[in-house]
Amino acid sequence: MSLILHAAVTWALVGLILTIQLVHYPLFARVGEPGWTSYEREHQARITWLVGPLMLAELLSAGWLALRPPPGVPGWSLWLGLALVLAVWVSTALVQSPLHGRLSAHFDARLHRRLVGSNWVRTALWLGRGGLCVWWLWLRLG
Repeated sequence: MSLILHAAVTWALVGLILTIQLVHYPLFARVGEPGWTSYEREHQARITWLVGPLMLAELLSAGWLALRPPPGVPGWSLWLGLALVLAVWVSTALVQSPLHGRLSAHFDARLHRRLVGSNWVRTALWLGRGGLCVWWLWLRLG
C-alpha cells in the first residue's frame, strides 16, 4: 500500500512540474511589469500550499521505502529514488527558490530565462522518479 501511495504522490508532482514547466513559468514573461511583484509573491504563496505537502510526503515515503523495501523491489532502486528526491530538494533550495526570491523584487528577463532553464533539471528528475514508480508497481503488481 505504501508503494501505491508513494507513486500517487510522485505522479501528482510529475503532473504539477510539467504544468509549471510547460505552461506556468513560460507565461511569467507575459504578466507585465506593473503587476509583476504582487503576481510573483502570490505565486510563491499559493504554490507553496500545493507543492510543499506533496514534496514532504514524497520525501518521507521515499525514505520509508528505502529503509523498508517492498518484496520484489530492488533495494538499490529505492535508494536511487530517494537520491532523486534529495536532488529535487537541493535544486529547489539552491536554484529555483533563490531565483524566485530575486524575481519577487522585479521582473528580470535574464533571471526568468534562468528559472525556466534550470527548472528542466527538476522536471527531468521527477520524470525519472515517475518512471521508477511505474517500474516498481509493475514489479509488485505486474
